[in-house]
Amino acid sequence: MPASLTPAGFTGLWIPLVTPFHADGSVDHAALRALVQRLRASGIAGVVACGSTGEAAALDAAEQDAVLDTVLGAAQGLPVAMGLSGYHLGHVLERVRGWNARPLAGLLVPAPHYIRPSQAGLLHWFRAIADASVHPLIVYDIPYRTGVTLELETLRALAQHPRIRAIKDCGGSAAKTQALIADGQLQVLAGEDAQILPTLALGGSGAIAASAHWQPGRFAELMHCVAAGDLPRARALWQALAPVAEACFAEPNPAPIKALLASQGAMQAGLRAPMEAASAAHAQRIAALAAVQEVALSRL
Repeated sequence: MPASLTPAGFTGLWIPLVTPFHADGSVDHAALRALVQRLRASGIAGVVACGSTGEAAALDAAEQDAVLDTVLGAAQGLPVAMGLSGYHLGHVLERVRGWNARPLAGLLVPAPHYIRPSQAGLLHWFRAIADASVHPLIVYDIPYRTGVTLELETLRALAQHPRIRAIKDCGGSAAKTQALIADGQLQVLAGEDAQILPTLALGGSGAIAASAHWQPGRFAELMHCVAAGDLPRARALWQALAPVAEACFAEPNPAPIKALLASQGAMQAGLRAPMEAASAAHAQRIAALAAVQEVALSRL
């Protein structure tokens, strides 16, 4: 087991990092380093580099490795998971083997996009990656990005692999979520920010939440409250956090959260094509909304 993976595994709040860019489109490693350092002090469980929020599809392999190096350097012991995606198994396995020497908490792995394999094909895909990796896997169930649904029995079969430990749940099925939590074979992390409190209340392990770039300490507190059985305070926190979490997805992720971070001086708001920055109207709206909700949080 990698030294950076805590005994509790994939629990608590994980933040899928945005990738800051300079005005010329190159990666802003200084802003990325400062972001990780700020998040590290907020009580979160870990971060994910090069997920969909990190615009990994717009980064080449060398850029992804450079982003990972920056994140690991800034994390200073905070667990770091790495996003992995593609549809050419040989190329994906080459990437996995290249990261085996890195001190990673795990790999976040979706189904291969575009191909839409059968359930048997999905079993082969994830098992091949898990066999090649020394790090544990978080299965990323996100049908609206990959075009394929991981069925419950497929996930149960994958859970038998010793290195497949958790699921980032964006599957859109409350029944499947409840069944996976009841099984207890995979740690279930909410992947849709709007489902954080319901998933935790059902017994989920935590969340991988892009909106938690804003107020990460309060999101982490929410999870601690649920774990401690303090549902009244958890509900109050969620009522203050949820409006901004919702606004973070009113335009394609990660444009709104980058706009909010830019309004706070943390980075520039730009994305790489074909993604575009948040509209000026929404950037103003989310900054104003965050200010209002920060007042509400200060009263709790």
